[in-house]
Amino acid sequence: MSYELIIDKDSKGEKIALLQDQKLIELQQNKSSKKFNVGDIYLGTVRKIMPNLNAAFVDIGHGKDAFLHYHDLGPNIRSLINLTSSALQGAWKKSELDNFNLSPETTKTGKISEVVKKGMKLMVQIEKEPISKKGPRISAELSLAGKYFIIIPFGDTVTVSKKIGSSEERKRLKTLTHSIKPSKFTVICRTAAKNKAVKDLHQDLTQIFSKWAVMIESLTQAENRDKIYEESDKSILLLTDLLSYELKQIVTNDKVIYQKVKHFLQESKKNNALKNLKLHKGKETLFSSFKVHRQIQVLFGKKVPFGQGGYLIIEHTEAMHVIDVNSGNQKVSSDSSEVVTPLEINIEATKEIARQLRLRDMGGIIVIDYIDLKISEEKKILFENLKEAMSNDRAQHTILPMTKFGLVQITRQRVRPELNINTNAACPSCNGSGKIENTSQLIEDIEDTLIHLLQNQNQKKLNLLVHPVIKSYFTKGVISRQIQWFLSYRRWVKIKISSDFGLLEFKIFDSNEDEIKIQS
Repeated sequence: MSYELIIDKDSKGEKIALLQDQKLIELQQNKSSKKFNVGDIYLGTVRKIMPNLNAAFVDIGHGKDAFLHYHDLGPNIRSLINLTSSALQGAWKKSELDNFNLSPETTKTGKISEVVKKGMKLMVQIEKEPISKKGPRISAELSLAGKYFIIIPFGDTVTVSKKIGSSEERKRLKTLTHSIKPSKFTVICRTAAKNKAVKDLHQDLTQIFSKWAVMIESLTQAENRDKIYEESDKSILLLTDLLSYELKQIVTNDKVIYQKVKHFLQESKKNNALKNLKLHKGKETLFSSFKVHRQIQVLFGKKVPFGQGGYLIIEHTEAMHVIDVNSGNQKVSSDSSEVVTPLEINIEATKEIARQLRLRDMGGIIVIDYIDLKISEEKKILFENLKEAMSNDRAQHTILPMTKFGLVQITRQRVRPELNINTNAACPSCNGSGKIENTSQLIEDIEDTLIHLLQNQNQKKLNLLVHPVIKSYFTKGVISRQIQWFLSYRRWVKIKISSDFGLLEFKIFDSNEDEIKIQS
């Protein structure tokens, strides 16, 4: 499999597309003015305690207060409260925690009212971006990520990613990390740390702690609702997740992003990826040259086609997402001698479903209505195919076996709003209103305009551009309206058509092919 990363920058922000074998599988849009991104850290104020939910609502500057559950406080919440309070009062300005007195950890079964009080200032991190009418979901267990490590304050342990299977490498990373990490910080070794040199690991850890130092410095001068830490460029974050991929191309149209990505790849010693980094300079837009725009128009509609002539119908509700699998015009039969079987259609649909979940970043509850399968063995085969198709999805998910009604239920991690792109265009005739004026009024307007131009302004030659239906009206019959104009004014009006025009659109051009502006 070959992967291509396309980073398109314009005045509205960044659009990042990941292609697998030239097929769009992931799309991120990051608007320049967007706030409350996952990973950002704010200084918030506790507005309300909800004992029945064991949660609190925190004001961080969004229209809706952010939701903080007790389980998202983390065991070291008391230490965080003390650090925040001391920094705001100017009593603590150091980034190191060597001399910081840790408070007792909280229990998993405690109550939020025993720890957090109304009006309390607290550092919190965005876990889920605002979605629909809901405010952000936040956590008080802060973490800062680098290429190889993630650090969490107020702990002293080292853990290694489960994806690193070698026991020797796991032991090496644990020993090494313990020797270079500052005290009273928990460190998680990411998958990308595997087989990395001591120098590279130490450099990454140093960079992460420099971020922590800047954050503490910002905290000492912060006011309520201030953002005190902002996650890195989304393109760099995505690249960090994609380091294990063989990227055939990394293309961007922005010189600043190009330099950032180049620097990142040099530090990561990804020489192959570095060779494939390109700066787009063509006249054609970046997304157009890679046919991304065309794929977006097809893939983000309500009806999405897939192989075997079938298609998906994707519906979104407040509670869940529903996907219906249809065979299209294919004759479906359980008899293998027929053209196609329900299992074949369902397996082909599964590939597109996995792609759609990742592409649209659909989260929460997803229900799939497959074509009915009567044989239990076929249901097992379909279930295994779905698990395989979603194995590359980086979002946490759970898939349940098919029910007796032919439904498959999926829960998928949701950290940001679902990506919805409107692929519909307003009707050119009614501009989306569902109503148009009577065509007889249009005919009258055109003829009044032509008479004025021919008679009062003495125009010699005119070209009328209209919808094909309107042209047929003016040219029908032996003595058509067009002939009548010539007989009345001794000047020929040439009628041209435009298939892009709405029924009620028209334009008039003079002999020099310049448009004559019509006063309404």
